[in-house]
Amino acid sequence: MATQTGIKAFLNTKVLAAALTLAAQLPLAAQAADLVRLGNLKFAHYGAVAYMKEIAPKYNLKIEERTFAKGLDIVPAIIAGEIDVSASALEAAITGRASGVPVYLVGGFAKGGVRIVGRPELNIRSIAELKGKKVGVTRGGPQEILLFAELAKNKLSWSDKPGKDVLILYMGYPDLNQALLTKEIDAMSQSEPYSTQAIHKKYGSEIMKPYDTALGEPIRALVMSEKMYKEKRDVAERFMQCFVAATRMFIADPKLAEKYVRETMFKNQVSSEDYRDAMDNASFTEDMTLSHVQLTTDYMVKYGVGRMSAPPAAKDWVKLDLLEAAKKAVSAK
Repeated sequence: MATQTGIKAFLNTKVLAAALTLAAQLPLAAQAADLVRLGNLKFAHYGAVAYMKEIAPKYNLKIEERTFAKGLDIVPAIIAGEIDVSASALEAAITGRASGVPVYLVGGFAKGGVRIVGRPELNIRSIAELKGKKVGVTRGGPQEILLFAELAKNKLSWSDKPGKDVLILYMGYPDLNQALLTKEIDAMSQSEPYSTQAIHKKYGSEIMKPYDTALGEPIRALVMSEKMYKEKRDVAERFMQCFVAATRMFIADPKLAEKYVRETMFKNQVSSEDYRDAMDNASFTEDMTLSHVQLTTDYMVKYGVGRMSAPPAAKDWVKLDLLEAAKKAVSAK
């Protein structure tokens, strides 16, 4: 009896060993890919993040992308557990964290991408000339805080109610262009490629790229749920490697980046000239710094952006270890 039991145990061990050997020999694509649900926005400089889903199988991932109208719209989806990683304005990420959304900031993916544009017939050449004007902006992104920083620098007051030097009108990104075209607003602080399109279609003219305050160029944020960061470490590591690889591909091959953004993201609704001019005012990146996150948070508090009762300290939720490991892993390949 003991001999039979020993033989059976031996055979079971051999079968298990053979199965493990076979599994190890199977290509990654033959194994079930891990699903990552990605929240993204439709802007030219968000292209590398969107492209991740195209190369995801190389990292045994399936990236399911969901596009939102603006960064703040992603917050409820993260709270509901419907999104694992999101790409958005840093300001939206900070606002989300301040309201208790369980996320970590794990990287940056784009710089710049904001332009202040006025109606050509008004011939506005400086921020100071916005006094007495109506200026449109979308709430919760870099275009809002950069506009306020420029107004403050020029000693102008502002409010979304009459009585201040500048009247602020809040609306969605595409609506801003329409409002400028129909002369409902005099100027707008807008993201790319929408600001460039207004200029090319001649119903907008550039006032400035608002990067001459302490904030400098804004960096967009890649944010990951705490659950994924803590409980799906292997998936998180592969996701970040995919992110770094996609970003480096777009930086190394501008033609690939343009083709993907114009044809796949915008369905040829953005011309080559629109794209190139937009990306002259933006760039793809992998990086984010603790100091930039903290400075942005401080400015949001200063100007009342996000209306945060408990602004988060950058050191408590910025986790760049996955990014640094991913950069080394991709560079080693």
